[in-house]
Amino acid sequence: MRKLGIGVAALAATTILLAGCSGGGNTPAPDETDAGPIDASGVTLTIWTDANRQPAIEAAAATFEEETGATIELVEKNFDDIRTDFTNQVPTGEGPDITIGAHDWLGGLVEAGVVSTLDLGDVAGEFEQVALDAFSYDGQLYALPYSLETIALVQNTDLVGEDAPATWDDMIAAGTASGAERPFVINTAGQTGDAYTMYGFQTSFGAPVFVQDDSGSYTTEVGMGGEAGQAFATWLGEKGETGTGNISTTVDYDTNNELFASGKAAYTIQGPWAIEALTANGANVKVNPIPSAGGETASPFVGVQGFYLSAESENALVAQEFLVNYLATEDAQRALYEADPRIPAWSTIAEEVSADPVIAGFLASSQNGVPMPNIPQMGSVWDLWNAAQVQIIKGADPVSTWDKMVADLEATIG
Repeated sequence: MRKLGIGVAALAATTILLAGCSGGGNTPAPDETDAGPIDASGVTLTIWTDANRQPAIEAAAATFEEETGATIELVEKNFDDIRTDFTNQVPTGEGPDITIGAHDWLGGLVEAGVVSTLDLGDVAGEFEQVALDAFSYDGQLYALPYSLETIALVQNTDLVGEDAPATWDDMIAAGTASGAERPFVINTAGQTGDAYTMYGFQTSFGAPVFVQDDSGSYTTEVGMGGEAGQAFATWLGEKGETGTGNISTTVDYDTNNELFASGKAAYTIQGPWAIEALTANGANVKVNPIPSAGGETASPFVGVQGFYLSAESENALVAQEFLVNYLATEDAQRALYEADPRIPAWSTIAEEVSADPVIAGFLASSQNGVPMPNIPQMGSVWDLWNAAQVQIIKGADPVSTWDKMVADLEATIG
């Protein structure tokens, strides 16, 4: 598994200029010899966004209109509707030129032939590598990233201080010594299972859900079989309800947060969306990377949001110009952060907002992380994966249960 960090050079491997893609259009690269704005008089670009991000895009759009003569029409959409509407409307010519979206839509959008590759040129080096990898498919970049989110270790500093435990055993020992009712608590979504939240521990055994190739793109090869996956499954059983009891199917999202907020648990794994609930009763917290359980780096999933370019845009050159030279700027990326505070994908702004220690902790966790797989096959994983983990936590034989899950998954995805 590739480990992803900050401050990388330009992503030459994933910004292949105008290479053909699966059914998608090809995006012309801006003329790098032209030092001034393009003349786009008479061109109208339609951009889909949600209410949160619209004000920030409006600012960049106003400058673009003034300098190029183009017109930008912003259409406010419910974020939950964008993926389906974009997939259905682009082939008819009714969709937008650009839409905001999540990176894990990418595989389906490429297979549907509705998105184009994007060439960021030198500006690619301004982004967190994990964000670029998230929007890459078969070695090509398909979107302009702008924000990240991930989960991390949250600890009650009144109970265990601020030092980050390096390993699971270190964490449990500190949590036990604190006198808390539970040294650690983690959401399993009750009887449903939550492989997403557990993934950092799984990857620390070297058992990724799918294998990544050298470019960072996901393959369809299941990576969590064999000895590494079996080792994780064995560990999960040992920490489950018939073992130490540190991991239990009696803990759902709300129970997890209540146990931590009340001081009954010293550590938990959660995302930034839960900080308000975790501190509702006055707990002081520190956010740190997830400790290793299996000896390797714990690499949680990272979600990325950004801007896709329609494969059917009649104004692809103008749309690329807006994305690369107006949205891919420090001012525009800062405005997007201020409009909807998520960890910025733009590295210098991410470092800047990390003056907030909570954000700094989640950023550090994301730098250990890997993108949620963006391939269509990921949709077949969750039910089998979650169910196997629940069975193991409740006491089923770890190795045979895990091996059956992997075999069933491989059969399902062919």
